[in-house]
Amino acid sequence: MPRYAILAAPSVLGLWPSGVERLPDALLAAGLQERLDARLAEPVEPPAFDGTRDPATLILNPGAIAAYSVALAEAVGDVIDRGEFPVVLGGDCSIMLGGLLALKRRGRFGLLFLDGHADFYQPEAELKGEAASMDLALATGRGPAVVTDLESRGPLVRDEDAVAVGFRDHEDQRREGSQPLPPALRAFDLPAIRGQGLESAARAAVDHVTRPELDGAWLHLDVDVLDDAVMPAVDYRQPDGLSFDEVAWVLRAALASGRAVGLEVTIFNPTLDPDGSRARGIVDCVADGLRG
Repeated sequence: MPRYAILAAPSVLGLWPSGVERLPDALLAAGLQERLDARLAEPVEPPAFDGTRDPATLILNPGAIAAYSVALAEAVGDVIDRGEFPVVLGGDCSIMLGGLLALKRRGRFGLLFLDGHADFYQPEAELKGEAASMDLALATGRGPAVVTDLESRGPLVRDEDAVAVGFRDHEDQRREGSQPLPPALRAFDLPAIRGQGLESAARAAVDHVTRPELDGAWLHLDVDVLDDAVMPAVDYRQPDGLSFDEVAWVLRAALASGRAVGLEVTIFNPTLDPDGSRARGIVDCVADGLRG
């Protein structure tokens, strides 16, 4: 079993601040460190949020996101170099760039992208300029160079090395004009998972990002992939979704491959969880997935 280190990355540079920055404190208070028997690494604090949309890129805080990604990559890399498995607690989904940059410095890695949204918007289609709706596009090299070509290493992950699992925002994408996922990027949306069966889809997804030619896989968990009935504490709610047990099963499959190298958890908003029950559910899910 890996040795875990928890790394707080409470950035909301890619999302209008609403409480998501409190995610690390909430999950730690709910017992995540104890459940994983994890070391608590030094947090990576973000620069101040600026609500002015950058006129050149149409993105909020592009320069700050780039600088924060480099700082987070250093911290994630330090954890990996200690032989530990980083569990990065966001923050919004733009933190994914930091984890992937740390890995791009070290080789060619896959990305298992568990998210209720495909997050493939281009800046001109994203209504608020939130990079949290573009992170998969940015990671695969689509968008302004300031956030897609970090350290001249872009793209951070190749299309053919990523797989998107569980998204269900098709109507929003059509209405708002999001660019489609490219054919080379494997996708198991929620209807496909229900049609194929979770275990079959999850095994195919994990096998894809742990192929022998890859050096391992990064795991992205946006908690809005969960069913709204059990996880309403997110800013952009949608009906339906996966259960806690289903998400834990996917994480277990990834860990069982022996090729997973890190996990990030994003978008949970503790201000929408007054009794702490949703935080406890996430902790149970992640602990079951990583140690079950």
